[in-house]
Formats: sequence, structure tokens, C-alpha cells
Amino acid sequence: MTTAPGADQSGWRVLVTGATGRVGFPVARALAARHTVFGLARCRHDDDLARLEGAGVVPVVGDVAEMDRRQLPEGITHVFHAAARLGREALDQDWQQVFETNAQASGRLVAAYPGARFVYCSTGSAYAYQGRRPLREDDPPGVHLGAYSLSKIAGEAVVRYAAAQAGSPLTIIRIFSTYGPEGGTPVNRLRRILAGKDVVLYPDEPNNYNPIFEDDYVRLAGRALEVASPEPVVVNFAGSETVSAEDYCAYLGELVGLPVRIRYDAEAPWPIWPDVTHMHAVLGRTEVPWRDGMRRVAEQFG
Repeated sequence: MTTAPGADQSGWRVLVTGATGRVGFPVARALAARHTVFGLARCRHDDDLARLEGAGVVPVVGDVAEMDRRQLPEGITHVFHAAARLGREALDQDWQQVFETNAQASGRLVAAYPGARFVYCSTGSAYAYQGRRPLREDDPPGVHLGAYSLSKIAGEAVVRYAAAQAGSPLTIIRIFSTYGPEGGTPVNRLRRILAGKDVVLYPDEPNNYNPIFEDDYVRLAGRALEVASPEPVVVNFAGSETVSAEDYCAYLGELVGLPVRIRYDAEAPWPIWPDVTHMHAVLGRTEVPWRDGMRRVAEQFG
């Protein structure tokens, strides 16, 4: 069972945005075991409200880009801001709306809770490609996924400024490859294997990643809230182990008894491979080995 983040403390009033999402929901559910948690989400699916309430989370229905301060819960001490126009979905959306959600609205949310500890969920897709070496926190920004990457680069700058103005301790986590019962890139690739489709990868093989399983990203999310600082903490957020997509897909294929077809395409996104040295120092190490995590998703989705 996932350990609730912040388990050594009590009495937080936490706002989790994107609370029905792959990262937001498990984090909100775990925090609710110890704290009062409000989950802000659009709740577009029929069971979203019941799911939040069943997890002990107080639903706040709305779009973070459109809500004004009067619609937000009062007395919040911690914010875990995971709401975003995401990844490839953002490629099909108006770029101005992507920036409004991922950057401007994030700054307004910081300003709504001056002094609250704030975690901004950024992305490993905000880095420029560095070839066959892991990405460090001081590496330059780049465009991995179009407007999404650009909006998250902008979002980091906006929340840093807003947090300094509001006196809010801040952590920026650059999220890499999260996966687990809620899905994620390894699960998407598993689904392609099950459907007999090609797994499409970038030609500069091996495509190295540090996938992080749900148990670990929930625990480290709580730690990110705890370490938020007036001098913002900027940290890669990923698994402690490096494994290539080629290798983990081969393992998934073994688990489900199906062949894996890899196709390389220069138009595929390049691999985002993090250096986790700083993460180990400020957040800690992950505990679920990649093979265990892949086995668990193969059992669930295979």
C-alpha cells in the first residue's frame, strides 16, 4: 500500500490541482489519509466526483485557467499544482490556451495563497536534447513537445516570480516518465504491443528513461511539498534506475507472451533521460525496481 506523503505531520489543508489525473489523483488520495485535501479538477467523466469523494478528497469542480479566487477553498497551506494542458494533447489545442493554463493560471494560483508551500509540476520535456547523456537541472531549455514544452518553460518562470512576490516556498519538479495503475508511457507502449502495433522510438538508440512507478512518485511528491523553499528547489523527478525503452518493452513482451516490434522514426520524440543525482539528495531514492513496476502494469493491463 502506498505510504501517505507528509505522514510525519498533520493538519495541512492541501489543494491538489489536476486531481483526477495520473499524478494528481494518487497524490491527492495519499495526502487525504493524513490531511484535509481539496481536489480541483474539471471532472469531465461520470465517475470523477465519486472517485474523489471515495478517496477522501473534497472535490472542487472547475478549470484552473478559468476560476477566480473566490471559487477556491480558503485556508490552504500547501498546493500541489499538477493541472495542465498535457503533452501531445497540447499539440492539438490552441497554443494560447496552453500558455494560459500552464503558465499564467499557475502564477495566479501562487498569488491566491501567499505563503503556502507550492509544488509546480513541470516536465522533462522542457529540456533541449543532449544526446546520449542524462539531463541535468542546469541544462538549457528546449522544445521536445511543441507548445507544451514552451508553456512549461514559461510556467517555471512565472511561478518563480509569483512565489517570490507572495513569499511562498516553492519546489519545481520536472516530471519524467510516470506510470502505474493510472497509465503512463510504458502502459501506452504495452497497449501497442498487445495490439500488435509498432513501438515507435527515436533513432538515437538506446532510448534511455528513468520510469517512476506510482508508489514512488506519490511518496516523493509529499517530500517535494516538505522541501519547498523561498530559494526555489528545482529538481528532476524520475525513477532511480535507468532502463532503455527497448529493454523494458522487450520485458513487457516477455510478460504478456507477445513479440515486440520496434520501429525507429526521426519524427518520434527524443528520449528524456534524467540525471537524478540532485533528486537523490533532496527528495530521496525510489524503491520500486523497474522490473517490478513493469510486471505490475502487465498484470493489470495485459
